[in-house]
Amino acid sequence: MAAEKLRDLSQPIDVGVLDATVSAFFVTGSKEERAAADQILRDLQANPDMWLQVVHILQNTKSMDTKFFALQVLEGVIKYRWNALPVEQRDGMKNYISEVIVQLSSNEASFRSERLYVNKLNVILVQIVKHDWPAKWTSFIPDLVAAAKTSETICENCMIILKLLSEEVFDFSRGEMTQQKIKELKQSLNSEFKLIHELCLYVLSASQRQDLIRSTLSALHAYLSWIPLGYIFESPLLETLLKFFPVPAYRNLTLQCLTEVAALNFGDFYNVQYVKMYTMFIGQLQTILPPSTNIPEAYSSGSDEEQAFIQNLALFFTSFFKFHIRVLESAPDTVSLLLTGLEYLINISYVDDTEVFKVCLDYWNTLVLELFDAHHNSDNPAASINLMGLQMAQVLQRRQLYSNPMSKLRGLMINRMAKPEEVLIVEDENGNIVRETLKDNDVLVQYKIMRETLIYLSHLDHDDTEKQMLRKLTKQLSGEEWAWNTLNTLCWAIGSISGSMAEDQENRFLVMVIRDLLNLCEITKGKDNKAVIASNIMYVVGQYPRFLRAHWKFLKTVVNKLFEFMHETHPGVQDMACDTFLKIVQKCKRKFVIVQVGEREPFVSELLSGLASTVQDLEPHQIHSFYESVGNMIHAESDPLKRDEYLRRLMELPNEKWAEIIGQARHSVEVLKDPVVIRTVLNILQTNTSAATSLGTDFLSQISLIFLDMLNVYRMYSELVSTSITDGGPYASKTSFVKLLRSVKRETLKLIETFLDKAEDQPHIGKQFVSPMMEYVLADYARNVPDARESEVLSLFATIINKYKATMLDDVPNIFEAVFQCTLEMITKNFEDYPEHRLKFFSLLRAIATFCFPALIKLSSQQLKLVMDSIIWAFRHTERNIAETGLNLLLEMLKNFQQSAFCNQFFRSYFIQIEQEIFAVLTDTFHKPGFKLHVLVLQHLFCLVESGALTEPLWDTATVPYPYPNNAAFVREYTIKLLSSSFPNMTAAEVTQFVNGLYESRNDPSEFKKNIRDFLVQSKEFSAQDNKDLYAEEAAAQREQERQRMLSIPGLVAPNEIQDEMVDS
Repeated sequence: MAAEKLRDLSQPIDVGVLDATVSAFFVTGSKEERAAADQILRDLQANPDMWLQVVHILQNTKSMDTKFFALQVLEGVIKYRWNALPVEQRDGMKNYISEVIVQLSSNEASFRSERLYVNKLNVILVQIVKHDWPAKWTSFIPDLVAAAKTSETICENCMIILKLLSEEVFDFSRGEMTQQKIKELKQSLNSEFKLIHELCLYVLSASQRQDLIRSTLSALHAYLSWIPLGYIFESPLLETLLKFFPVPAYRNLTLQCLTEVAALNFGDFYNVQYVKMYTMFIGQLQTILPPSTNIPEAYSSGSDEEQAFIQNLALFFTSFFKFHIRVLESAPDTVSLLLTGLEYLINISYVDDTEVFKVCLDYWNTLVLELFDAHHNSDNPAASINLMGLQMAQVLQRRQLYSNPMSKLRGLMINRMAKPEEVLIVEDENGNIVRETLKDNDVLVQYKIMRETLIYLSHLDHDDTEKQMLRKLTKQLSGEEWAWNTLNTLCWAIGSISGSMAEDQENRFLVMVIRDLLNLCEITKGKDNKAVIASNIMYVVGQYPRFLRAHWKFLKTVVNKLFEFMHETHPGVQDMACDTFLKIVQKCKRKFVIVQVGEREPFVSELLSGLASTVQDLEPHQIHSFYESVGNMIHAESDPLKRDEYLRRLMELPNEKWAEIIGQARHSVEVLKDPVVIRTVLNILQTNTSAATSLGTDFLSQISLIFLDMLNVYRMYSELVSTSITDGGPYASKTSFVKLLRSVKRETLKLIETFLDKAEDQPHIGKQFVSPMMEYVLADYARNVPDARESEVLSLFATIINKYKATMLDDVPNIFEAVFQCTLEMITKNFEDYPEHRLKFFSLLRAIATFCFPALIKLSSQQLKLVMDSIIWAFRHTERNIAETGLNLLLEMLKNFQQSAFCNQFFRSYFIQIEQEIFAVLTDTFHKPGFKLHVLVLQHLFCLVESGALTEPLWDTATVPYPYPNNAAFVREYTIKLLSSSFPNMTAAEVTQFVNGLYESRNDPSEFKKNIRDFLVQSKEFSAQDNKDLYAEEAAAQREQERQRMLSIPGLVAPNEIQDEMVDS
């Protein structure tokens, strides 16, 4: 094959054959020819001498693909081997590339036709410049500027090279060059920018050529963010840019340049120039885009260029206002221009484009927060003492200045409010009202920012907020503005400001809102319309528990309305009704169990009388939610007799069905194998679990009623599952019948676990339920084949031990015997099988280690070794939950063994192994989320050896001839050896310094952690960009600080997110 001779690079390459090979790969070849060509081209690229043929290829080929192949070879050499090449070869290549660029760009025709080729050559030249300039190519910038003055096309290309150079040094240099090299290039660019600056000004003032002016503006844009400020403000540059702004062809590029200038912020030194720039800019903008323009409409019908102009305009205003709005506020003649600018920005914020809106919203949030902080401090008596009279006047004056724009901004937020998470009913792309299937995270983030902004706006002027919302609601009622989207955004806005008003104002406001929404629901026809209104009523009432608690009549009306919606089969309405009912009951539960004024009995009793008809149209999962809600009500009843009576009435329907099934089963057990019956049993158990979730200890009478029958069903189903899997092989576990049976088993375990977890700590309850389960559940787990074992058994016993602590000590050996060996066999074969069993097994071990530690001491050394091996195995796991559970368990073991009589024995066996394994996961980059716990384990070990608690040597005295003075000295030397052999790239001195630092800082957790962080970066195991897990604790502290700030501002934390602050009286 002719192409084979290409491999011989001892003579000039045959360019014709190379063209054919490249063409076979890219265009003409069959599958086999393409594969062969690919192999040859790869081999050529890998050949270190291939680059010497590049000039020969470029001079002799006409194929663009071949040229690009040759340049790819050259680019690899420049990136990785340039500095190792002889000087004359480097200079030859540099000169050749420069000549080809000049030759192609000096001629208009070749510059246009070979544009892609020239662009690639430009990139190659900049790669060379990054290596050789300034030290080995001092004249680069003067040469470039001199070349630019010889012809307009060369000048255009020089601008492209200058832009590339700026981007390479300032935008893309991280990870490509050392910090020192980046610094050197920046200094060189700064010192030589005078020539570039003069060239740009010269072109902009003298040239009429559109392409050249565009590439000059584009190059300037790349430089404006970092050049010395004198070049911008002490030269005609700004005037020149503003001269180009009205010209359509240059408008967007000029605006991008002005935005870069607007985003600079270096104190007040250039305030006069900023005011002048802004004044001229607004003057020109009013001609280009008159203030009366309907910007959203113009945007939707505009060209790409016009849309880009609006986007750039948003960026300009937000950048300018973010840094320089105070300058515009200070002089009376600029205030009106500032207000004009804000007016433009509010109009742009109505544009139907997510990215444009994000830019605007981000700025509005910043501005409103700044105004609110000043307002909040002036209203706060403690803070206002510190404000002098003059400052107070300024705060009030500023609030007055912005009152009109802020009022318009409230309108914007109400009109464009994003959808909250609780709303499940949406309009699809066909205009139908449907149940939401996927949560849109972008929308939720946007809602969070808009909600925060609107709460600040509400605090700035409650009356205006209320007026605007009620005015829009009236227009919905009158039909003047009736539309799904308008009503949605209005109600989402109303719901979002919950808690921000004073209580009496909020009460007055909500009475009108809820009354109007209920009227709207009555007078509006059409299923979809009603579904939208229902969704909005439910969202609003769910956000205002404080109001509902204070107004029983409204609360009762709202709950009855929710019951009405529970019969509405429109997708999503029933779900939302059940969710809202639960949310309201959790915050107002006491109101339902006392006899209210004008009522004959408590609401809960009335509800239980009509229970069957209320839930008749609900799906099973909705009924479960309903039972949880009513359970919350019953739990609020303080009289135990009434409580039991309510619970009996609540569980009447499922209990009747349960009794019927169990009665039939006593005659014929075959009944329980019918899939319909199995589903009914599952549903009954799920209903019980939901009630147990909210009732806790109060559920005792109900669970006692069904407990033993339930365990009998459990055992029978368990045997059925085992038989099916044994007879049918591994695939039997995937059949719908087996899955259904296992669902019942899991639900049984979940019900018992939920009850025991929620019930108060009463030992007699534990004894009553744990003893029967030893046989029914534990022995059954041990007997089953692996695929039939339920992981919930492990989590149930973990819950029991966490709950009843040391009283379970006598039962631990039985638990160990039943689950330990057989579960370990399941989970230690690999890292993938039985993921649920893994996590729950280690949670059970941790509960035993924490509360029943004496039981672990009684294990044989063989069994203890199994436990320790499984712990090490757990924290090696890359699944974060399993690794963290393993590390927490290890810490419990270390603490407990240190305080026991077996301290020396345990640590002699495991100290070195634990240290070695922890260092392994600490430095392997797969286990970074466990960093905090790795540090705690190491700190524990280092403190232990220094504490003197270990009285016997950790080293093997039989094999180590040299006796160490103490354990600390041995561990120090061992650690240095371990790390030196693991990180040959670190010097012995660096490792020793690190280990000594650990010993010295062992009693200072933050210093100890800092030492380990530095070591990880120093050892090159962690690169700069992926270390957020090493700072997770600090990030958590910052989040907590932000939450405390939000809690101090009424309304900023939603009522349903506040745990115990809202006491229901």
